[in-house]
Amino acid sequence: MSSILASEWLKLRSVRSTYVILGLSLCTVLLGLGLAAMAADMYDAAPVEQQLRARIAALEEVLVIVPQLCLGVLGTLAITSEYVTGLIRTTLAVVPRRWPILAAKSVIIGTLGLLVGAAAVFGTYFATKSMLGDRFSGAYATAFGDRLPLLIALTLTVPVFALLGLALGALLRSTAGAMAIIVSLVYVIPMIIGQLPEPWSEFFGSLMIGALPQEVIGGSNANSVYGSLLPPPAAAVALVLYAVAPLVIAAWLIRRRDA
Repeated sequence: MSSILASEWLKLRSVRSTYVILGLSLCTVLLGLGLAAMAADMYDAAPVEQQLRARIAALEEVLVIVPQLCLGVLGTLAITSEYVTGLIRTTLAVVPRRWPILAAKSVIIGTLGLLVGAAAVFGTYFATKSMLGDRFSGAYATAFGDRLPLLIALTLTVPVFALLGLALGALLRSTAGAMAIIVSLVYVIPMIIGQLPEPWSEFFGSLMIGALPQEVIGGSNANSVYGSLLPPPAAAVALVLYAVAPLVIAAWLIRRRDA
């Protein structure tokens, strides 16, 4: 298994697109810093009565979508690029059992997603906090320890997207198809669910990936298209299933069809 891991890591790091995608993911910190600087300037220039009413969203929660989508792309390309180039035939010939290939890719992609997710989420939080200070009625005045559970939950969504992209790439063998599903999970499906009548809007909204970080820590998704019905254990299981269930199906299918 170690040789397969080394091989898959070599393939991933020898492609220029890997570094571009990881770089774009880490640019989340700079984007958060820039938005925080703009918000601080607008706040300082506003009259006192407007400052008292001014509010700002937690930028690390808003901008986590950047590393999520980027790692989703990386996970997809990790396997669809081999189908496009035909390298997958060589890979499967060397490893006839097939499932260890997907397992090795999962370990590497998942680890990268975890590291990049932590850097992007925590980096954005600290950059934004340092820039905004006690502005916006102390939106970033909450103690780090109180904020830590949500930051960890947000971080974990990034490797979930990476593994989901890998699984969808293995299932569909199409980068465009896999990314269409991932983007739909982030944008399209939540908007559709938001238009459903209650209680269906709240129910299905609670199952979306975007709802899970707050639900995992027992928080609320008020003022969003998401729901908050899942208790923390159920939300944690749902987050794991988003990554594991498609991978299990992909591992079963990859053993039963031709390259």
